Order: sequence, then C-alpha cells, then structure tokens
Amino acid sequence: MVHKMAERQKARRKRVRDPWFLYILRCQNNTFYTGVTKDLERRLKMHNNGQASRYTRARRPVTLVYHEDCAGRAEALIRECAVKALSRKEKEKLILNGKKKSKIKYYTVFP
Repeated sequence: MVHKMAERQKARRKRVRDPWFLYILRCQNNTFYTGVTKDLERRLKMHNNGQASRYTRARRPVTLVYHEDCAGRAEALIRECAVKALSRKEKEKLILNGKKKSKIKYYTVFP
C-alpha cells in the first residue's frame, strides 16, 4: 500500500501541466471581456455560440484581440484579476503592445 502511494506521488510530480491562457475579447458593442481557458479555440466558439458567459451572450459576435500563455490555472487567474483591474486605455495599450498573431480560427454561429 505504501508502495502504491509512492508511485502515485511520483506520477503527480511527472505530470506536465497543460498551459492555461488569459484572453481578451472585443464584443460587438466595443467592450472588452477578459477570461481564462485551457483551449482558446473551443472557448471562442462557445462565446460566439452564446454558451460561455452571460456577458458575451448579449454582445455577440466577439473577436479574440489578445491572449497570453500562463504556467498554470492559478497564474492565469491572478493575471486575469490584474488585467480586469486595468483601465480601458491600459487594456488597449496591452492589446496593441502585446499583439500576437493568432493561428486560431473562429466561427460566428447564431441561432
């Protein structure tokens, strides 16, 4: 029994953490929405299908304007809080200075 516990602990240490992402969306009414996810493409589709958040559901379509990699969920959530505390001008500056070319394709689907 002790041997199995030791093996489980080793396996936990060896696990490679999946990357988490902080993202900013521009809504149809030109407001920003900030969130975190493990799968940007899936999450963007969910937002545009009205299945992700109440805020974006009423402001579709949304466009991914910024994203950054985070080491883990905790880091992504901490970064999300920091970005949400920024003013609109500061968020715009972040988006312009940190613009990454995204390979993520997204589709707008309306009912």
